[in-house]
Amino acid sequence: MLNFLPSVLIGCLSLLLYIVNTILWLIPILVFSILKALVPLALWQKFFSYLLDQMASNWVLFNTFNQKLFTKTEIQVSGLEKLKIKDWYLVISNHQSWVDIVMLQRVLHGQIPFLKFFLKKELIYVPLLGLAWWALDFPFMKRYSQAFLKKNPKLKGKDIETTKKACEKFKHKPVSVMNFIEGTRYTQQKHDKQNSPFQRLLKPKAGGIGFVLQAMKGNLSKVVNVTIYYPDGIPSFFDFLSGKVKRVNIAIETQDIDDSLKGDYVNDRAYKIQFQKWVNQLWLDKDKKMLQLEEQANKEN
Repeated sequence: MLNFLPSVLIGCLSLLLYIVNTILWLIPILVFSILKALVPLALWQKFFSYLLDQMASNWVLFNTFNQKLFTKTEIQVSGLEKLKIKDWYLVISNHQSWVDIVMLQRVLHGQIPFLKFFLKKELIYVPLLGLAWWALDFPFMKRYSQAFLKKNPKLKGKDIETTKKACEKFKHKPVSVMNFIEGTRYTQQKHDKQNSPFQRLLKPKAGGIGFVLQAMKGNLSKVVNVTIYYPDGIPSFFDFLSGKVKRVNIAIETQDIDDSLKGDYVNDRAYKIQFQKWVNQLWLDKDKKMLQLEEQANKEN
């Protein structure tokens, strides 16, 4: 709508609107999060969880308005028709840019429950935002490396216990638990350093979602597998704000979480190996999908 303005001005105005929108919703979220924390009753906390989710959903809605106001990004999405607002989902995606987050929020808004991103436990101490993430029931995870556990064997199993506690509140209302299983954003340098066997992806880490499925004990019903491709190259967030991202292709595939995906990821070695093979195959298929989207985009040029 306002994309006739210079790109730098568009980026600055859009960023300002993001900041204003965030502050406007952050204030009531913080107030209601304190009210939620004051009374440790299940019904009270459930009521405020729904209320806070609605506030966060409105924040996403206004961010989408902001994007449409300043930019003309063409988003091609497939697979939305299989999604439902009242279901329990594990959402996974490849990760290339901070733009991925706003794209996921935009295309999945109103299609599935509000996305809950897994965060490092240390982020709960971020001023204001940490409290807001806690109030919105974002799960905080504490992961220990194998090397650390060898030196501190008493802490073995503590990470899965932390994940179980984080997921406990998700059993009583529909939720979408989101995880970027590559663990970091894709760059060619990271790809080369990993010696990744995939052409357009980094190596996936199965442990995080293995822990989630174990902790949820069958409450999650489907995997939503999202593939995001930027035909004109991986953008920075300011590129997106400035209207320089003209096209985004998003392919969504939904799979039931059957008995083969349920098990004890920590103690059952056979299940762990099987689960890692499933994740690896998922990523091989996603790599092919990325190449298909690239080929499709090249034909459209």
